[in-house]
Amino acid sequence: MGLLDNTTQQSYYQGDDYGNYQFTSLDNIITQFKIAYVGESKLISKIKRADISFFAQRALQELSFDTFKSCKSQEIVLPPSLQMILPRDYVNYTKVSWVDSSGVKHPLYPTSKTSNPTKIIQDSDGNYEFPGAHPVLVNQDFSSTFAVPWYKSDVWTEGTIAQSNVVLGTDAIEVVSGELTFTQHVHNSWNKDKSRLYYAYQKIDVSNLNSIELSAKGTAAAAATDVTGGTLVMGLIDFDPTGTNTLNYSASNNYSELADPTAINWLQTIDNENAYLEWLPGSSAETKTLIEDSAIDVSNHNDVWVIITSKVDFSIANTTASAVNSIDDIVLTNTEILNVLKTDPLTSTTWDNYKSNAPSENSNQDYEDDIHWKMKSGRYGLDPQHAQVNGSFYIDCKSGKIHFSSNVSGQTVVLDYISDSLGTDEEMQVHKLAEEAMYKHIAYAIVSTRSNVPEYIVQRFKKEKFAETRKAKLRLSNIKLEEITQILRGKSKQIKH
Repeated sequence: MGLLDNTTQQSYYQGDDYGNYQFTSLDNIITQFKIAYVGESKLISKIKRADISFFAQRALQELSFDTFKSCKSQEIVLPPSLQMILPRDYVNYTKVSWVDSSGVKHPLYPTSKTSNPTKIIQDSDGNYEFPGAHPVLVNQDFSSTFAVPWYKSDVWTEGTIAQSNVVLGTDAIEVVSGELTFTQHVHNSWNKDKSRLYYAYQKIDVSNLNSIELSAKGTAAAAATDVTGGTLVMGLIDFDPTGTNTLNYSASNNYSELADPTAINWLQTIDNENAYLEWLPGSSAETKTLIEDSAIDVSNHNDVWVIITSKVDFSIANTTASAVNSIDDIVLTNTEILNVLKTDPLTSTTWDNYKSNAPSENSNQDYEDDIHWKMKSGRYGLDPQHAQVNGSFYIDCKSGKIHFSSNVSGQTVVLDYISDSLGTDEEMQVHKLAEEAMYKHIAYAIVSTRSNVPEYIVQRFKKEKFAETRKAKLRLSNIKLEEITQILRGKSKQIKH
């Protein structure tokens, strides 16, 4: 009869789905459960497939946590921020390590002596602040710089309109001398004398505010050789601008409308005007404002987005000329006294001190030092969690990031983690060594939630579920007698002190 899925040797070895026969899909588990357990004269006379699907997914989650082998991992080069974003299907970690030039993992150890608490803003006397005219934006003066040419940080994010998967090429969005600058060239693929339209934005929480005031200093490129001039627009919207054409722009046949402020659904000011500022070609370090009667009404919003758009017009389509638009000194403040505590949304003094300090594990002290241990050749008084030089980490659940000690900066960091196996359709599969455990999990979940089921039936399936789960753990533990024997041979060596 051979393999039940009719896979030939040729299709297997010339394909790319190696080793998948050891798994069976969740869909097959549901179908086979219905065949074996549901029907006339069977334990479950009638049940909807949707109900089986629910209990099957719950069983898959539970078994993924501590029975199935975790095969998911990620690696990144740790940036200067010393932070790694948790994967979207992350449930828990099994190991965090960094990799040396030989590809060998060096385990990192969790530290329980620090964290990243919420930092409350206080006045000079230490009192909690409930300020008026307080900055709403983070890094609104662009005193911090970020990656070039892509401009992305914890608070400001950039993008482009009407083109997906765009490569900036010779264009650049960067912080130069404390200003956010847009350096732009002709975008020849449109066969037009226009640049791409770039934007930078930041999401802000206005749930406790009624109105906010806005001002900024902008510079739009003046006319020059082959350059008609630049246009810079800044304002507030109530929707996430991420993605293509979400600002209602169209690049098809009417490029003249791009960066036209009237094409965007802006928030309204108190006097019912569109809440945006615009700098036309030739504007040089010009400050524009929306304050007092023109303050922006946010009373009906919880979150809004501040967005900056930039474009340049050229006099000819075939030119290597470029132009620069820039913006600085953005001031976005609340107009009334806050009635909630003001907090720093990005960092805390605790975290700043931890990441800037030289870790204690970098101090590789002599184990013969009598200050720490009194007996010769004895390592007494040493805390084992600090007896390593690899580095340490902790997980900030609030921000969804892993924070590392400074000695791990620039290293290739690997995160081995547990998922609930429901992230994608491809992950929703069960190892065949645990297939029977899945059936018992589903059966017990169904009979234990139904009325008029005899208690002895419920208890029988409960015992069977535990027994099959235990058997699956033993099977998946992959214990090999030869490997254990080899380890025990090493244990029999006499260690001289």
